[in-house]
Amino acid sequence: MSSSSSPPSTSQDVMVLHRIIRFIAKVATHSFFTELRVIGGENVPKDGPIIVTATHHNMMLDPVILSVGFPHERMLNYWSKATLFKHPVAAWILYSSGNIPVDRKSNDRQKLFKGTFQALAKGNAVALFPEGTSYTEPRIMQVKDGAAWAALEYTKWKKDHPELADQPEVKIVPAAIVYTNKSKYRSAVVLEFGKPILASEYEKQFLSEGEGAARAAVKRMSRQIESELIETTINSPDWDTLYAARMARDILWEGDKAIHLDDFVVVSQTLVDLFSNTDIVPNFKNIRRHLLSYYSLLQSSHLTNPVLSSLPLPQSLDPNTPATTPSRLYTLLILVRDSLAAIIGLPFFFLPLIVHIPAYIMGNIGAKLVEEEEETQAQNKVAFGLISLLFIYSSAFFFLWALFWYTPLGALLSGLLVYLFAAYHTQMIDGNYERAKRFVAAWRVLVGVWTPRRFDLSLGALSQFMTPKTPPPNPWIERTRGPAKSETGDTPLVRSSSLTDLQLQKEPPVKTRASRRPPSRRLVRHVLRARVEAVNALANLFDQLEEGGSQKRIKSSVHLAQAFGETIVARTVAEGASENGSNSEATEGYRAVKEVVSFLRQKGAKIPTLRHGRFEGNWAAALSSEGEEYTTSDEKEEPVWAPSDTK
Repeated sequence: MSSSSSPPSTSQDVMVLHRIIRFIAKVATHSFFTELRVIGGENVPKDGPIIVTATHHNMMLDPVILSVGFPHERMLNYWSKATLFKHPVAAWILYSSGNIPVDRKSNDRQKLFKGTFQALAKGNAVALFPEGTSYTEPRIMQVKDGAAWAALEYTKWKKDHPELADQPEVKIVPAAIVYTNKSKYRSAVVLEFGKPILASEYEKQFLSEGEGAARAAVKRMSRQIESELIETTINSPDWDTLYAARMARDILWEGDKAIHLDDFVVVSQTLVDLFSNTDIVPNFKNIRRHLLSYYSLLQSSHLTNPVLSSLPLPQSLDPNTPATTPSRLYTLLILVRDSLAAIIGLPFFFLPLIVHIPAYIMGNIGAKLVEEEEETQAQNKVAFGLISLLFIYSSAFFFLWALFWYTPLGALLSGLLVYLFAAYHTQMIDGNYERAKRFVAAWRVLVGVWTPRRFDLSLGALSQFMTPKTPPPNPWIERTRGPAKSETGDTPLVRSSSLTDLQLQKEPPVKTRASRRPPSRRLVRHVLRARVEAVNALANLFDQLEEGGSQKRIKSSVHLAQAFGETIVARTVAEGASENGSNSEATEGYRAVKEVVSFLRQKGAKIPTLRHGRFEGNWAAALSSEGEEYTTSDEKEEPVWAPSDTK
């Protein structure tokens, strides 16, 4: 029997390299992300054969996150091309690191999944990504049939092996990997496991003799996998809706960690559903436009709403307001004081910062190499930074070991000191990173608003920065059936008929670099004005929603409508939308507007309102480039409002 089909028992059971790789991955994960929150771990069996189907939106970080956060510390086996296992040494490395062969050239499904069957027969866990490729889109675009074929073919194979009769049936465990900001350093990750899908529920149809019955059973199971993944991820009909929902979320929860990670997905999906209802209020387009403009300007200026909301901008600092020199100097000293407070802890962080600067620089270079591929940026940051740290920590170890005269005890002490130093850096980074961002933002704002207005970006030149930039479409995505069509509205593309859907694909070419962004000082006034406009628009939206009456409803995701006790309506999908080309039934969910607003408040949203009369925002935001009060031409009747209790 060839090595490609016979895993060495020692490497398969112990998986030495997998354990080493997982340890390194755990260190890298905790260094890059602030938190990895695991939800639904009780849905993962402690033992027995399982197939884990995970979302795939962040390249190599997805298997890293899945392996590091997988419950019960179970070892995961990933599919790899069978031809890679031909050489005995390569086979041992692949098996030991958690890979199993899949013969993609075979038309015989039993041979195709032979490595998978052997792993499942031992009660192991097999992990795969049914979307087929990593991509950046506003929703789950495709779920292919490889996982369903593997699970149901295994049940058939198991019947031919009586010695496995007492083994538990194979279960499919959906796993959703959701990033709060998948390319941002010190963001967070949510890893949520759905309820297991039992192969036995589809076995009868799969094994029946009816024409097309097996394929129909596979399609049913794939749709169930897709449904489970959709319920545990954030899905939007388009980029503008997703960006508007993100901006609203950042305003309603101003702190980076204000939303509990357990609620992050459901809160985000609720806001996406809210902004998907374009007829919810008469001036919805204007409201969304203000949110999108602010979102786009923040991206262009490298500022964030939580940082801006925390900056002190006292009225006496307004260069357009008459104030005595002592008063102006005093309030300027307030900003200086806050800046000094932001960096007061720097001496304690100075040495770790200096030592790790090469890793930060290399991570930044890695991200810039793939500016147009958001799903690759974090991978490059981690990879480039990790390689740099290996050199840094190795050099530090040998330097310390030399001080201990290369003694065995010295080696132990040197390794311990390097480990403690790395842990100290990780422990200190969050607070200092946030203080550094506030420090930089404070002086960007001060320079921007005190710079003569003639240096501000003109409104004509500003227009290109008022619309959010969307990622380029992934050429390897096959647009799904039914309502989800291509971006141009054309007929949906045909789904692949491959059994494993694992064809080797070239990475999309890196796009040409975008035009250079202007200095942030030329955008600051525009950003601050846009912030007031966005908060004002959001307040106006919620005021109209709460005045709309208790009977007003919005269309929502079906699983959220079911969870919060609202209406589920059946509808008929047009002919040709289903797998067999015939009419089919789908459902639509609805939630009461008052329930949605109450839900958001319950989760900690600070919903603004315009009911108490006119509110003025910060002086830097309330002035136009001509020094006059600023409102949009189509909404002059609405008061300008922004939170006055900024921290």
